[in-house]
Amino acid sequence: MKLADLGGLRFSYDAVGSTSVDKTPVGYHRLEHRESIGHGDKVFRRAAEALMSWKMHSAAGVRIKATDSPAVIGTNSLGRLGVGSLGLPVPCRVVWTVDEPDRVGFAYGTLAGHPESGEESFLITREADEVFFTLRAYSRPATWYTRLGGPVGRRAQAFFAHRYAATLKRLASR
Repeated sequence: MKLADLGGLRFSYDAVGSTSVDKTPVGYHRLEHRESIGHGDKVFRRAAEALMSWKMHSAAGVRIKATDSPAVIGTNSLGRLGVGSLGLPVPCRVVWTVDEPDRVGFAYGTLAGHPESGEESFLITREADEVFFTLRAYSRPATWYTRLGGPVGRRAQAFFAHRYAATLKRLASR
């Protein structure tokens, strides 16, 4: 699977965009991770830039290619889980973005061929002088092997939520 192939793929779930209104569809597992990543305008701006330009993903060790940077609605992204040619493709498409004075972020949804089905959102928010990173996701297995893996996928998702927060904290404090 190549990035150029994603344009014709459909979403692998029905509730597209529901992370923007904090709704978890029936039958999906929910994950929410919120963490302070620093203080001040400089931290907010640097974290927002790292998120929207996909630097957060790459600095956290997630190999991802995207059709647009910064992320915009309709951006296709293709990541890989695993090592080399044995890696599994993880195709996604950006379903919403937000760019407000105290809130910046986006969500992407899984496309056909992704091992999971669902949506994941990434937000940088500023409350008074404190800056927070929030990852909100809902997912369920989309293949026989992710169903067989059971909670391993959920643990991996939680691991990466913490890793993304630590990465943003590091990138924003430079």
